[in-house]
Amino acid sequence: MEQNIIETDILIIGGGTAGCLAAVEVRERFPNLSVTIMEKAHIDRSGCLAGGMNAINAYLNPGETPESFVKYVRFDSCGLIREDLVLSMSELFEYCVKKVEKWGLPILCDEKGNYIPRGRWNIKINGESLKPIIAKAAKNAGTKVLNWVVASNYLVVDGRVVGAVGFSVRNGNMFVVKAKATIIATGGAAGVYKPNNAHDAQHKTWYCPYNTGAGYAMGIRAGAEMTSFEMRYIGLRVKDTIAPTGTIALGVGAPQINSKGEKFMATKYAHIGGDGAPTPYRSHGPLQEIKEGRGPVYLDTRHITSQQARDLKSAFLDMYPSMVLYWAANEIDPSKEPVEVQTTEPYIVGGHTQSGYWVDVNRKTTLEGLYAAGDVAGGAPYKFVSGCWAEGVIAAKQAGEYAQKNDFTEIPASLVHKEQDRAFAPLLSFTNKKDGIKAYDMEVRLQKIMEEYAGGAATYYEINEERLLVARRRLATLPDQFKHIIAEDLHELMKAHEVIDRVYVAQTLVEHMLYRKETRWPGYCTRTDYTERDDEKWLNFVNSRRDPDTGNIEMLTRPYVQIVPGDRYKPR
Repeated sequence: MEQNIIETDILIIGGGTAGCLAAVEVRERFPNLSVTIMEKAHIDRSGCLAGGMNAINAYLNPGETPESFVKYVRFDSCGLIREDLVLSMSELFEYCVKKVEKWGLPILCDEKGNYIPRGRWNIKINGESLKPIIAKAAKNAGTKVLNWVVASNYLVVDGRVVGAVGFSVRNGNMFVVKAKATIIATGGAAGVYKPNNAHDAQHKTWYCPYNTGAGYAMGIRAGAEMTSFEMRYIGLRVKDTIAPTGTIALGVGAPQINSKGEKFMATKYAHIGGDGAPTPYRSHGPLQEIKEGRGPVYLDTRHITSQQARDLKSAFLDMYPSMVLYWAANEIDPSKEPVEVQTTEPYIVGGHTQSGYWVDVNRKTTLEGLYAAGDVAGGAPYKFVSGCWAEGVIAAKQAGEYAQKNDFTEIPASLVHKEQDRAFAPLLSFTNKKDGIKAYDMEVRLQKIMEEYAGGAATYYEINEERLLVARRRLATLPDQFKHIIAEDLHELMKAHEVIDRVYVAQTLVEHMLYRKETRWPGYCTRTDYTERDDEKWLNFVNSRRDPDTGNIEMLTRPYVQIVPGDRYKPR
């Protein structure tokens, strides 16, 4: 394979929503700095926004402030967040939204020109082309883009991240990118657990199936400190299509009901706010109804008009057209029958929950020269699109300042050769012996372990010490098998690294779930042996660090710091 050596002031790994905003911000603030995006797909349609969005889900509508947003997110996350991170990103919501609107994003407005809200923190958009819009802005800003290049590992010299290595899935060329500063923005991890839909529909998931935890895994291997992996995300979605339910619940005010027609959230969870219960309970409640024999569970849309049903379909066309096709194919009219919902498989995602790198308020990780933004950054849930933009902006500013003060570091040839050998090993294994483990086979094994012993859907996402210890033991056998993975072509090589990365994520996740001995987020992470929330002992962050030399994972805690005064948010 041909080796391409590139020098860039700032390397951004991941050309999704956070990465593109970061690229533009660097070029605007520091026009003298060069910026390169390394993206394993194509930035025009990559990442979570590839299919579009119909709302900006985090915005300060009139009457709201960054402080009120922090109070809400604190409540919604069951009392534990990095308030400094949530506050700093919310202060940039308007800046980011206005910027993207100028690039051409259609935002729905009333006759006075005010944004039309959808719920307390949302505004409506026509966002089918949102990703091409921000990708175009990144390219227009002068960013060099390496499309179809899979990042395999950071280059770390004396504890400093000085770039990264990747390979092209088009021609097999190896890219060695030297950088003064690096921003990781690869998103979260899908595919760690067995998907709801099987066989040819296995990639019909809520979270982007191509976000496979690469950014997490590279940081884990390099010894970065990680936080809150145990706060998994389990979404409530429309059955079969896995379409988002917020479009229905917020768009037309549809409550959850069980098979008996009971509005169970309002009655059984009144002590935590009724229908305004924290988001984890919106998954936990339906799970309990189904578990106790009162399923299926629905969103009751039978009160809406024919015009509202039409508007609902129009809203789904901006982000989930398969929902409209499903209704048409099955002759379903949501104004005449309720919409069945189900919970997803667990995802590790720092935008809805707070799993990811432990960062400071400037989004600097614990590795020198490395910054994190978007779903891969931990501590700040409820980011959604605008929060990821905000973190991209913050990381860009700090990475730019760092790059101006530091020069390139000489990278030992042995370091590059070692990663080259690791990255291309599955291809060489196939060439040499043509017999071994396919990436798909290891993926199935990983997902079976996680499904049965680490809180998958089959066990209602519930965990206990004994099952987690089994998961730990069985996961420990997988890295020894990496050397037997084979790839017949470059696409399979990419798939091999995706499953390898997910194994690192899974091992870290299990250690986090073992360590937190309470149930803080029912539905997301329910411990049957520690069933209660324990603020006295566990109102702190569970963090981890993997030793790059030994592979041992050290667990530690970081304190919760409240910076916005007042009682926890109570729903209106």
